[in-house]
Amino acid sequence: MTFVVTDNCIKCKYTDCVEVCPVDCFYEGPNFLVIHPDECIDCALCEPECPANAIFSEDEVPAGQENFIELNAELADIWPNITEKKDALPDAEEWDGKPGKIADLER
Repeated sequence: MTFVVTDNCIKCKYTDCVEVCPVDCFYEGPNFLVIHPDECIDCALCEPECPANAIFSEDEVPAGQENFIELNAELADIWPNITEKKDALPDAEEWDGKPGKIADLER
């Protein structure tokens, strides 16, 4: 089992989750983070740390967001690893909670 970053992280990219990950399985794109499914040890430390509530256990991904399971795996193979907390995107608070942000994902 793995954890998955979902839609609400897009255009927010809080990195509180990165700071608590004991295996450094987060990868960073321009406006989104992903978790590498082969590296995640299912420790669940990241889930409560996400201010945007965008991280879910693979078997608890919200309906309609199942595509993020595959998307996390795909992007984790091409994006650079992130191991330290950074500032969230400047307008993160404005985007937090807005639905349907997949169209805004920058690769």
